[in-house]
Amino acid sequence: MNITVIGTGYVGLVSGTCFSEFGFNVTCIDKDDVKIERLKHGEIPIYEPGLDDLVARNMAAGRLTFSTRLEQSVADADAVFIAVGTPERRGDGHADLSFVYAAAAEIAPHLTGYTVVVTKSTVPVGTGREVERILKSTNPDADVDVASNPEFLREGSAITDFMRPDRVVVGAETDRAKELMTTLYRPLYLLETPILFTNLETSELIKYAANAFLAVKISYINQMADLCEKLGADVHDVAKGMGLDKRIGNKFLHPGPGYGGSCFPKDTQALVRTAEQASTSASIVEDVVAYNKARKLAMADRIIAAAGGNISGKTISVLGLSFKPETDDMRESPALDIIPILINHGADIQAYDPAAMDQAKPLLPDVVTYCDNAMMAITGADIVVVLTEWNEFRAIAPAQLASVMAADIVVDLRNIFDPVTMAKNNLKLFNIGRMNVKGRE
Repeated sequence: MNITVIGTGYVGLVSGTCFSEFGFNVTCIDKDDVKIERLKHGEIPIYEPGLDDLVARNMAAGRLTFSTRLEQSVADADAVFIAVGTPERRGDGHADLSFVYAAAAEIAPHLTGYTVVVTKSTVPVGTGREVERILKSTNPDADVDVASNPEFLREGSAITDFMRPDRVVVGAETDRAKELMTTLYRPLYLLETPILFTNLETSELIKYAANAFLAVKISYINQMADLCEKLGADVHDVAKGMGLDKRIGNKFLHPGPGYGGSCFPKDTQALVRTAEQASTSASIVEDVVAYNKARKLAMADRIIAAAGGNISGKTISVLGLSFKPETDDMRESPALDIIPILINHGADIQAYDPAAMDQAKPLLPDVVTYCDNAMMAITGADIVVVLTEWNEFRAIAPAQLASVMAADIVVDLRNIFDPVTMAKNNLKLFNIGRMNVKGRE
């Protein structure tokens, strides 16, 4: 079976590579000549553990190719996946579908034989119907069905998420389309992966509903963390007590500075706009969107307060810039809100991230000093701030911190350090929703 994937961004590249690992012949298409040439030479434009080896193996096997021209690959394809970007549209919060519709118009003239065109991009309800209209109006003779197959890939574990997913969701409304999509995911049957077939609208909504629910869960535990600080409770124990309830589960109950990334911010906003268009309420999600934006800004205030209200002339070490570990993605990262505020209050920033510094440099003020490793960033710092919970930061011993810092303040916005151990090393720890050492005694 031949598959063409339009777009070599995060979703397109991971999905195309994993389909080739399943044994299918995959051609990944992109208009960016430089990116395609890099991919042909084995250079991966995104940071995703294990993806470089998977690309190299399937290219060597002849199952995975890259091109800027789609004509022949679309003509030969049994399935064409549209995996282009759907960024938040400037000004109104709606998803920008211009790339999706342009891709549909471009592939339509080249469809030959029976083909399923699949929207893999995250798109609002109604997009599949419009893609179908574009295809059939552009090429009335095309023997084509449109399907929706939303992705549920987490950055940093995307390959595992594709190969061993919790579920596969497919919006397909003809027997032929369902049969083809079943064939594509047959390798997952051995793992007894649930495959849910729905209509187009339901499939499109599932993706937004799932991401919005996770965003709600993150914001809920962040609010519980704030309440814990007022009441002398420990948010980690609260989260554990909640998570042991099988109806709730323990995933995404980790307090922090607010969610970021390429999905949650734009998908929650798009769901709110979709509800508005449908004249119904998504007020819970709307409140979460506003709360998350405010929380990031409040984290800067928390850092300033930890220093007694004045950080002018202070050196602040920032550990972690990406929105989460195991990715170089800076989109909507809390660092983009927090660091400029600290600089505006007169602080000098020494930053380190294992993967995201090249991506961060164009997005942050020029005065940020980027360090080669965590210890270099910490050395001479008056305040150490943990923004991203990379594993290598967890391995830093409090004694190491105390030995190289100029002062003694640690603001741990990911709760990776133990309060008791930090206190034993004469470090003043400020964390999220946990009792201080005195509160434990």
